Amino acid sequence: MSSASPATFAPDWLAVPADVNALATQVWPRRTTRDSSGEITIGGATATALAAQYGTPVLVLDEQEVRDRAAQTLAAFQTAAANHGAEVTVYYAGKAFLSTHVARWMIEAGLNVDVCSGGELAVALAADVDPSRLGFHGNNKSDAEIARAVSIGIGTIILDSVEEIDRVARAATEAGTTQRVLLRVNSGVHAETHDFLATAHEDQKFGITLQDAPAAVAAIRAHNALEFRGLHCHIGSQIFGASGFRESARRVVAVHAALLAEGDVPQLNLGGGFGIAYTAVDDPAPIDDLARDIVDAVAEECALRDIAIPHLSFEPGRSIVGTAGVTLYRVGTTKEVTVETTEGERTRRYVSVDGGMSDNARTALYGAQYSARLANRTSGSTPQLSRVVGMHCESGDIVVDHEYLPSDTTRGDILAVPATGAYCASLASNYNHVPRPPVIAVRDGESRVLVRGETIDDLLARDAGADKGEA
Repeated sequence: MSSASPATFAPDWLAVPADVNALATQVWPRRTTRDSSGEITIGGATATALAAQYGTPVLVLDEQEVRDRAAQTLAAFQTAAANHGAEVTVYYAGKAFLSTHVARWMIEAGLNVDVCSGGELAVALAADVDPSRLGFHGNNKSDAEIARAVSIGIGTIILDSVEEIDRVARAATEAGTTQRVLLRVNSGVHAETHDFLATAHEDQKFGITLQDAPAAVAAIRAHNALEFRGLHCHIGSQIFGASGFRESARRVVAVHAALLAEGDVPQLNLGGGFGIAYTAVDDPAPIDDLARDIVDAVAEECALRDIAIPHLSFEPGRSIVGTAGVTLYRVGTTKEVTVETTEGERTRRYVSVDGGMSDNARTALYGAQYSARLANRTSGSTPQLSRVVGMHCESGDIVVDHEYLPSDTTRGDILAVPATGAYCASLASNYNHVPRPPVIAVRDGESRVLVRGETIDDLLARDAGADKGEA
């Protein structure tokens, strides 16, 4: 058995842990601990009990953590806005993870819900969310989706292109109603994140440029069936600080002010994208600080132009649900691989688990980093540089790229990967015909199913030839 690999073979940010069993508080749900036997408990439920009841992999959401973060986020923005005599609405970005239970939790916490497809809209409606508390995004909404949204009285449709203006107006006219709309614009601010997560620079699929906004708004205002409510701008995801938001606010408020010359612009939606900690070295700004800094920036820009602060809106998703999620896997095959480096041969241990890119595609998509810990026990063994990989037929099927795990990690152990509440279940697939795992909520030691796990029978039920003996 190899000892811990030299730190030079690990990335610079990853240090050999003094205690390989320790749980970094910023990465795990607040109520996650190790019990007297060394087992990880989430919301009062033990990892082994959850794995025994629901199988592995299983995505576990600490319900109270989700509720607390939703309430804290709303309070942070309400306080920041009240300091300037302004009002605010917070939408939960359902793309991070949406189920009927989660939608209800958000409404109960006082948030609205943002959806971006007909499917997400259906989930929100199945949760009995008042349609007036929904915002509808999407860069390629179908005519059927637009008609459905308009017919139920959706609160706001965010127009993503000039083409959508006439299409939404036509649907509203046919429904005999006036539809409230926002116009999504790109501020040109590139968030400090992966290119695929940055959504406000010009060369990408969302929104229109700030230069094109006045003409688009004039076209919106020309339709009696549309009510222009304001601009929308989202600069990216997994953002740790407020500097990008401040610069984006400066640019968008300038256009907002110019639009006031031709009519009301009652709202300004600055999106979301607030980051969370995935590893022990990640240090995102607290939501209270972010809310204060962003709203202060808007207030300063409005004061410079001697205009009133509009009704502000924000759309956090990951920062509410991400840290609340922990995925449990069971360890299978382990192997050591010798790698030639400029400093000689180095050894990395590969730890295979019974899930992978079908339940967490983020590592393969854009090199996301995660943490991992043994969940069924503690270990006194030497920390060993490890790569946690999935069971799929792809070399890029990596769950945790770099982590120090106990050198005695072995087949049958349960591995816990924190910060998986956002964009894991949402991006899950059936690659290699692997059923998607269940999503479970835990609270006060009790657990319940939020989303049922799939079975092989579920997969075969979609195969039109599976029960017909067709060649």
